[in-house]
Amino acid sequence: MSKPNTITAGRPAGVSSRVVSVGPVVLSAPGRGEELQVRVSAPETGRDLPIVVFSHGFGSSLRGYGPLADFWAAHGFVVVQPTHLDSRTLNLPSDDPRTPLIWRIRVDDLKRVLDQLDFLETSVPGLGGRLDRSRIAVAGHSWGAQTASMLLGARVLDADGEQGEDLSDSRVKAGVLFAVTGTGGADLAPFAAEQMPFMNPGFADMTTPALIVAGDHDDSPLSVRGPDWFTDAYFLSPGEKSLLTLFGAEHSLGGIAGYEAAETTDENPERVALIQRLTSAYLRSALYPEDSGWSAARAALKDASDPLGRIEYK
Repeated sequence: MSKPNTITAGRPAGVSSRVVSVGPVVLSAPGRGEELQVRVSAPETGRDLPIVVFSHGFGSSLRGYGPLADFWAAHGFVVVQPTHLDSRTLNLPSDDPRTPLIWRIRVDDLKRVLDQLDFLETSVPGLGGRLDRSRIAVAGHSWGAQTASMLLGARVLDADGEQGEDLSDSRVKAGVLFAVTGTGGADLAPFAAEQMPFMNPGFADMTTPALIVAGDHDDSPLSVRGPDWFTDAYFLSPGEKSLLTLFGAEHSLGGIAGYEAAETTDENPERVALIQRLTSAYLRSALYPEDSGWSAARAALKDASDPLGRIEYK
């Protein structure tokens, strides 16, 4: 296994690099009906770079989530953002036969990215030979968080509570799940239960280390529960997990979905900056266990005079 380089695990969180971003890069996707378009963002310098594959929320695309992708890339990660079939940029008709299967195709999209890293590497000028394939994380927001959680070991339960197919991927070593939906069944609002049967995750086998990020004001119309619904992935999964609860945050968590994104209802640049720093520190330490950045970040938040959130871990 390669040693950490100075642009990743050993680099102070406040030091950044210039970023090269290329998109769309088109990946082969037989049977999908649309080729898979992705955006790749990477630091201009550095070798043995860890990889983060990011799954967007409903309707977004490879162009979204700049506040996360840009920051992570500037701090040493290669960030790959696929455009899923639900993206508004593709304008898929509601009666398209693929619509009921989009949740599953989304998971395949992330796996296609991992399968075609060689092609991605040669498609971005200057990136060749600089990826560390032993250090891969997945991340996602909202529906994208559920998508990413499948690669960490979460499963979709059927109507009888039986576990569906195991879609976990051993290549993935860690995850960050932003506003990940909680349990289904009686916890879902009636329209969500009827229209979104896939929104019935089971976390009992989600053993891969992960950081769950939730807003304590994220009151979703999809659930009859309150904001605590978005913490289920932490409390119901085994293994090494951390939970970042953000005070006053709604579903966009202050604005992670994009710069000046219209769907942001709780714009808060200070909160977004905190998320950037904490998630970067978590990813470094999760992929490089000898890195102490996450421990230091937890301590700094705990000692803050007016903290924007709290961290629990197990």
